[in-house]
Amino acid sequence: MIRFEPRTERDGLWTAASFAMAVVAGLAVSALLLASTGADVGQVFAALVQGAAGSPKALATTLVKATPIILTGLATVIAFRAQLWSIGQEGQVFAGAMGGYLGGQVLAGMPPLLFFPGVLAFGMAAGMALGWLAAQLRNRFGVNEIISTVMLNYLVIYLLSWLLQGGPWGENGATISYQQSPMLPEDAFLPALFGSNRLHAGVLLPFLAAALCAVVISRTPLGYEIRGLGYNPEALRHKGVNIARTVTIVMMASGALAALAGATELFGVAHRLRADNLVGLGYAGIIVGMIGGLRPLGTVVAGLFFGGLASGAVYMRVLGDVPASLVPAIQGITLFFFLCAGVLARYRVVRVAFQ
Repeated sequence: MIRFEPRTERDGLWTAASFAMAVVAGLAVSALLLASTGADVGQVFAALVQGAAGSPKALATTLVKATPIILTGLATVIAFRAQLWSIGQEGQVFAGAMGGYLGGQVLAGMPPLLFFPGVLAFGMAAGMALGWLAAQLRNRFGVNEIISTVMLNYLVIYLLSWLLQGGPWGENGATISYQQSPMLPEDAFLPALFGSNRLHAGVLLPFLAAALCAVVISRTPLGYEIRGLGYNPEALRHKGVNIARTVTIVMMASGALAALAGATELFGVAHRLRADNLVGLGYAGIIVGMIGGLRPLGTVVAGLFFGGLASGAVYMRVLGDVPASLVPAIQGITLFFFLCAGVLARYRVVRVAFQ
């Protein structure tokens, strides 16, 4: 019989070894799965690497796909480090896109130096509002944040569906299965970097946000409160810390980061408000944040890895001649082993004798 005991100290070398073993195990199982279909395993993996990092275009795609995942992962880090189990990142991504779209209408015609910060701020404000509401439900009525944030996810998603289908933001001729807003004007697209039509300025935001999160968590009084709320909230209360205030700040900050992902996707990638390109970004961020050990740097690394995996998946289908249904399976296998590695990094396996 075995049991899992939390590690009292994190061993960086063991953590790195755990994730290295996860990569090897994921590749091995994926290779067996590919071989069973008759695919050329070497060609498929070569296509994956080429699609993820084999050219400037591939690297740009990896960064673009990693951007929203890292931001929602950082939203997870902020909340989970305080042991606030917010599952609202998905709805906050949608809210961020909706808030950004509204901001684009309000701020239309303004100079770029005011327009882009303004629309991103509109998006973040929408996510902060959802975080504030979940915090009030917890502080005032004792509603568990898991329940409240999941229910808010549905509320926001259905609100977007109404706005695009029969509501004021829908494009003429849009159908139930293809809901979208009209295309944004070109001057509302986030500026391109290095002359690329793929790499937008929003890819810088996850790295800036990660640096800010790292500083806040490790070097500020608020970070002390976040860590203390996760480890021993009663000790914080005895020190005179306003727990309800800290919960509110953390939930709003988490909502702002997740919403920033939605706004960035709107102005940097989709250029129109659509639900299908936002689905899953919040839940993916929760996984990436967990795989990253609830640390900003680890979240960035995990997000870049899965961004590369998403970018390389296209090449796997085209150059590797892999069935479309098999690509998500390979991604899922890799994710499973990374989650196992995260458990091994945080817990020690102990044999227990039967009594």
